[in-house]
This record gives sequence, structure tokens and C-alpha cells, in this order.
Amino acid sequence: MANTLQARKRARQSDKHRERNASQRSMLRSTIKKVVKAVESKDKAAAETAYKEMVPVLDRYANRGMIHKNKAARHKSRLVAHIKALA
Repeated sequence: MANTLQARKRARQSDKHRERNASQRSMLRSTIKKVVKAVESKDKAAAETAYKEMVPVLDRYANRGMIHKNKAARHKSRLVAHIKALA
């Protein structure tokens, strides 16, 4: 347990940040899974709409540093290739 006032505040902040990061990470993964499920069900229209919802989320968290920019680019590239293969 933190003893000083500063350490207690830091612990509170860390908890808030951890909860926010976990929530955002979960949302990010959910948007990716929506695209993957649409691709697996071979529904091109649903996959394209889910992809359009996913791209800004990926870019936003890549810019904030939650994920690496290359990871965001890799996800976008692979998923758009899967969507194009449905045609």
C-alpha cells in the first residue's frame, strides 16, 4: 500500500488509466472481430461496413500510442485483402 500522499494519488491515477485502457483495448478488439466474423460468414457488404467502422478506431488508437502504427496498418491490410477475396 502506498504510504505518501503522492504515491496514493499515483495509485488512484494508475487504476483509472488501467480501466480506461482495458475498455478501449476491448472495444478495439471487438471492432476487429466484427470484420473477421463478417468475412468468415462470406457477407461482403457487412464486412465492408464493419471495416469502415474499424478503420478510424484503429487509426485513432495508433495515433494515441495504444497500439503501434504498423500493427494498425497490418490489421487493415490483411482484412481488406480478405474482403477483396470474397468477390
